[in-house]
Amino acid sequence: MQKTWLKAITATVALSATLAAASAQAADAPGVAFVYLGNPGDAGWTFAHDAGSKEAEAKFGNKIKITRVENVPESADSERVFRDLANKGNKIIFGTSFGYQDFQLKVAKDFPDTIFLTATGFKKAKNFGTYDVRMYQGAYLAGVAAAYVTKTNTLGFVASVPIPEVVRNINAYTLGARSVNPKIHTKVIWINSWFDPGKEKQAAETLIGQGADVLLQNTDSNATLNTANEKHVHAFGWDSNMKKFGPDAHLGSVVAHWGVYYDDVIQKVLDGKWKNDPVWLGIPQKAVDLEDLNTTAIPAKAVQAVAAKRDELHFGKWDVFSGPIKDQSGADKVPAGKTLSDPELQRLNWYVEGVDGSLPK
Repeated sequence: MQKTWLKAITATVALSATLAAASAQAADAPGVAFVYLGNPGDAGWTFAHDAGSKEAEAKFGNKIKITRVENVPESADSERVFRDLANKGNKIIFGTSFGYQDFQLKVAKDFPDTIFLTATGFKKAKNFGTYDVRMYQGAYLAGVAAAYVTKTNTLGFVASVPIPEVVRNINAYTLGARSVNPKIHTKVIWINSWFDPGKEKQAAETLIGQGADVLLQNTDSNATLNTANEKHVHAFGWDSNMKKFGPDAHLGSVVAHWGVYYDDVIQKVLDGKWKNDPVWLGIPQKAVDLEDLNTTAIPAKAVQAVAAKRDELHFGKWDVFSGPIKDQSGADKVPAGKTLSDPELQRLNWYVEGVDGSLPK
């Protein structure tokens, strides 16, 4: 009996020591902070980033300590949030939206030992970098699929704010569709907001009223797909798999897997190997894809066409913005044999042939 009692005491002490050590390790773990424009319930952009942060949390466990701050506007108020997170000793601070870039850069100057990273940005400093995923590759594949489904030869695009990121996706969607059927045109409505389900719904309804029967969006809610479902046309999910919000309308979802980047960059920081070079991941790195294709609505030859283009992108045999590409006026913008560089893509401010209307000024 005494030996059993002593073994129990010894085991309890050992367990307590292990838990104490784990607790101390967690307390000393480098802080990793994520700042979100919206909240993960949007099912879109913030949801996708949050899913990526959870992948990192699962991968690294108590080697890092994650903090998340939701609903931070792209305004001077974000500077306060970034400064507070830096003051609290976070080693890495991710600003998950383009509008945070200048505010993060300002704070970064005062915290040289903290690494600041902005999604979809383009600037650079010693302790500041940018990262992105090539959503336009998925948008192109969606365009290919849409071309086999549309009966009106009119596609619709609900656009958020007129920055190159969004213009790229509109153009890629159109290029993909017109690679199958050059008669297709894309109508665009800008709502001047990343997340406004009411405006997104109104824009989708207007596009449907104008004859668009396959919709895509670069906004952060499921309103476009949901509206397409109500109006008995087709649409795609964006950022995450949105099938459940419009199962009858859903043709597939252009999905971003941010965890691919978050896992990699956090490991590099922990290993002391981080560099401030811009990172832009796509289909080859499995950071973007067109997923959960609706094989009932999309014919087999469309599924095959999407797969073929995906393979070409994956193996670097071809690029979405490889010439020849014309603009709306019919002028050659990208000659045959040339491909737009990443800096050119980051400044893109013109519509390709087949997009109706003009860019907001």
